[in-house]
Parts: sequence; structure tokens; C-alpha cells
Amino acid sequence: MDTGLLGGLANALAPLNIGFALIGCLLGTLVGVLPGLGPASAMAILLPITTYMSPEGAIIIMAGIYYGAMYGGSTTAILMNIPGEVSSVVTAVDGFQMTKQGRAGQALAIAAIGSFAAGILGTLAIAVIGPTVADLALRFGPPEYFGLVLFSLTALISFAGPSLISGLAIGALGMALASIGTDPLTGTQRMTFGSLEMTKGLDIIPVLIGLFGIGEVLTSLGANVSQIYSGRLGSWLSMIPRGAELTRGLLASLRGTVIGFVMGLLPGMLPALTAYLSYDVEKRISKTPELFGTGMIEGVAAPEAANNATAMAGFIPLLSLGIPTSPALAIMLGTLLINGLTPGPMLFAQNAAFVWTVIGSMFVANAMLLVLNLPLVGLWARISLIPYSVLGPIVLAVCAVGAYAPRNTIFDVWVALIFGVVGYAMRRLSMPIAPLVLGFLLGPLMEQSLRQSLALSGGDPLLILSRPITLILCIMAVLVVVGTLIVRRRSSLIERVIEQSTNET
Repeated sequence: MDTGLLGGLANALAPLNIGFALIGCLLGTLVGVLPGLGPASAMAILLPITTYMSPEGAIIIMAGIYYGAMYGGSTTAILMNIPGEVSSVVTAVDGFQMTKQGRAGQALAIAAIGSFAAGILGTLAIAVIGPTVADLALRFGPPEYFGLVLFSLTALISFAGPSLISGLAIGALGMALASIGTDPLTGTQRMTFGSLEMTKGLDIIPVLIGLFGIGEVLTSLGANVSQIYSGRLGSWLSMIPRGAELTRGLLASLRGTVIGFVMGLLPGMLPALTAYLSYDVEKRISKTPELFGTGMIEGVAAPEAANNATAMAGFIPLLSLGIPTSPALAIMLGTLLINGLTPGPMLFAQNAAFVWTVIGSMFVANAMLLVLNLPLVGLWARISLIPYSVLGPIVLAVCAVGAYAPRNTIFDVWVALIFGVVGYAMRRLSMPIAPLVLGFLLGPLMEQSLRQSLALSGGDPLLILSRPITLILCIMAVLVVVGTLIVRRRSSLIERVIEQSTNET
């Protein structure tokens, strides 16, 4: 392995391959910053061009776009509360609050550092345990995925806010909204109200752009905000986290990397879901969970590391089994096939030099992304100083373009506007938005895995629990829910006692 990796690094450091990595990273970062234009879209546009490139160059530039987009997606999420990528939604929760406090540089820096750490550690894991670990993904069938989604739903309790009932209801509403459109199994129409556009369902991008981007602009205009931050910002070097804050951010990044990498081995496990799970874990283990959502650096570091680790982990089942775990990696699979390379166990044996060159390029690209992003922290952070009379219209224009881009339809722009009003109303009523997004993401996965599981078991739900992995996940979900409810109850009792003693004093 050492010889292969060193040889791969040497090949990746060839001037032409470095150029491919640089182009991919720059394009990926730009794609991540622009809402609506995801990595899969950019990779699909460039796919015909890769037929004129060497196999190594084609995969290197495509991979650079993929994890460059993971890096860039956090920028607008942190600065303007507009997630450039779906996986950056949860980053915006604490990241935008840090921007409001004049700590945009620290948030951007820890996002870049955490993403770099996840990328490097993920690449090392690919090199060491690639084909062996990929076999574990084959053990997951529909029942196991149902158990996994059920366990993921426990995160709704953490994002529910003060009122657990309203938080769960919002999560259920998100699931209901995700079911709008054509039933994937029967072809029947659900909640379309005779509208042709509604038969396609609601796309996640305009929903997110409305809830976060347009909703934030409406909220700021209603509060007569002059600019996001009105204080003074130092140099970009002064914005790098230090001391205890850096330590907390790095530890959260490591935990997010582990969660994101392990979960990322499973087909269909999107970076957005692992980002939510890592944030949920940080909130549960924190000594001050009530401060999450107010600008905690762990709330930025963990999800950013998780979504990048998930992106890296997806290369293991892709290269060793030929199983793409996301739309972007499906395009990567197409790139391999176009270049005459068949992913699978024999790829490592018959094309070892190619595989190690790709792995070596991952180290190069992650280092390149860190070098590109850290010096830009100061420049990006100064966006928070732009008068809102100028920034607001720009944000609205970007939101409109971002909502239109995924499906090229004005209907999605209207969807974004409607959800912008919904997001504004939810902020005014102090209702949490995160459960709505989490329910929207998990709803289709839960429905699909449950219906497939029932089909396999002949309609008997108890047979699903006969699968050991599913049973363990369900038990874990129950334990987490019970434990969280106990902690919430104790916390509320302590708050009442403190409030009562304060009033008596």
C-alpha cells in the first residue's frame, strides 16, 4: 500500500494533473457558492469534455468539482444564511449567527479547516481500508435502511426547540410536503390539486432558498437591518480560531469526520443527512446544548467535516463495487465507464496505478482547497459589512436564479417565494425551521425503505425487526428518544427552580 500510495502521489503531482485538480477545485468552489447549481449539474455539463482527456485527468477534475462544491457550499450559508449546497443547511444555523456577531472569519476558517481534516482523513481511510469496508454496504437492504432512517429521525428532538410537540409537528409537515407529486411505486398523484407542475413534486433547492435566503431577507427588512455586522473586522490571519475555540472546533471536526465517513459508505446516505446527524451528536454531548443555534463553533465544524467525509467515503463503494452513493458519484461512474474502466474489485488489481493516482490527487486537491480558501476568509467576511440596501436585492436576485437553475422552471421560483414567506412567518413566530428541512429530506427515504421492506416481508411489519441490524437501530432510536426526553425534562425542571428562586429573591 505504501509503494502504491507514494507512486500515486508522485503521479498526482505531475504538472498536468495538478492543473486538472486546480481547475476542478476552482469550479467546485464556485458551484458550491452559487445556490441551486449543485456538483452533479456542473459535472454533467463537463462530462462530454472528459472524453478527450486521459482517464486520470477526467476523474481528477470531476473529483475536484465534487469535493470543491462541499467546501464552497458553506460560504453563502455562513455569510448570508443561503445554503449553497443542501449539505450546508445545518451549517447556516450557527454559522450565520457567528457572522452577525462579527465572527464570520472564524466560521469560514473552521469550516475550511474541518473540511480539510475530513478530506485528508477520509482519503487515508480510502487508501487503507477501501475494498474491505465497502463490503459492509452490501449488508444493508430496505429493512436496514428503514432502521437507519428511523434512528436519524431522533435528531428531530434536538432541533425541535422549546416546544417538542410543535417541533415534531413541523417535522411531520416536512415529510408531508416531500410526498407531494407522483407516487414512485404506483404512479398515482398525491396532493397535486390538478397542477401539472405539482406532479413533479417540490424540489429541495427552491424550498431551502425560500426558507433560508428569501426568509432571511424579509426578516432583515422587517427589522430595518442596516448591515449584517456593523463592527470592525481585522486581517484574515486574526480571524483564524485559536486556543480553546480552535480545540473545540477540531475535536468536533474529528467526530464529524467519523460519523460522515461511516455513514457515507451506505448508498443513498446524502451528505446533508450526515451533517444533521453530526450536529445532533455535538448538541447531545455538549455541556451547553442550549447555546447551539447562537453561534457555537462546533455547530459549524462538525457538519462541514461530516459532509466532506461523506463525499470522500462515497469513493470506496464506487471504486471497489461500482455502486454510486449520490447523483454526483453516478456521473463519476459514467466518467469511468466512458474511459473504458469498470469499477469493481478487479479495478484495484488491473488498474492499480490509476486508482492510486486518483487517491493521491485527493490529498493534493484537499491541500489546494485549504490554500485557496483560508486567504479568502477576510475577503468573504467583509460581505457582512455591505449595506443591506445593496446586499438585500443582490441576495434576492441570487435566490431567484438559484431557484430557477435546477429544473429551469418559473414554478420553482414561485415555490421559493412562497417558502420565503413561510420562513419569515416561522421566524416571527419563533418556530424552528430545521425540523421542516430534516423531515423533507428523510420523508422519501423512510417511505421508500418501509414500503420495500413490507413488500419483502409479505406485509408483515414484525418480520422487519427480525433483521439484527434493523432491530439494533430501532432499539438505539428508542433509547436515544427516552434519554433525550429525560434530559429535556430535567433541564426544564432546573430552569423552573432557578426562575422561582430568582423571583423569590
